[in-house]
Amino acid sequence: MLAVIDYGAGNLRSVLHALHALGVADICLVHQPDELRGADKIILPGVGAFGAGMLKLREQGLIQPLRDAVNAGIPYLGICLGMQFLFETSDEMGDHEGLGLLPGRVTRFDDLPGHKVPHMGWNNLQQTHPSPLLNKLSAESYAYFVHSYYCVPTNPDDVILTVDYGIPFTAGVARRHLFGVQFHPEKSQRTGLQILTNFLEYNPS
Repeated sequence: MLAVIDYGAGNLRSVLHALHALGVADICLVHQPDELRGADKIILPGVGAFGAGMLKLREQGLIQPLRDAVNAGIPYLGICLGMQFLFETSDEMGDHEGLGLLPGRVTRFDDLPGHKVPHMGWNNLQQTHPSPLLNKLSAESYAYFVHSYYCVPTNPDDVILTVDYGIPFTAGVARRHLFGVQFHPEKSQRTGLQILTNFLEYNPS
């Protein structure tokens, strides 16, 4: 069973549409902890503000169950805000605690000449480390981004993708069975569908 976390994120329907297009039938929309039982994989999509998203997960009682599931070895894919949640803190509209599954923080883009915030549009993905999430992706792979904040991992070995937007920033992370992408695979056409396929086919054993 594929568990997709539903905490009211605006891109949930697009993610589900992409998964259905890939032929995924056994999907459980998770609103409370007991619905995580039996999950083989977890996807946490998200758009919006970090603090508000973490508050919603807390109200649904999902924060510790998500940590426990990942620590138990269940593969996890965070999308956009779902990737940012993996880290320890974010300074979006105050200081907020994340899931703390990866060391690092989330911070806002500086205002740079010629680079509007939010960062919005298509960018070329630069692979920095091999990962099962990147199988069959070419060096000319592009993905679609919409975000004002970006992740700053403490450990550079956790970074598998970067993008240049005035500065190089982290566009994808992986550590064992834990994955995250800052872009929206559900809106990234062939590249995004390949990444979702790679996650669905990933076998941690």
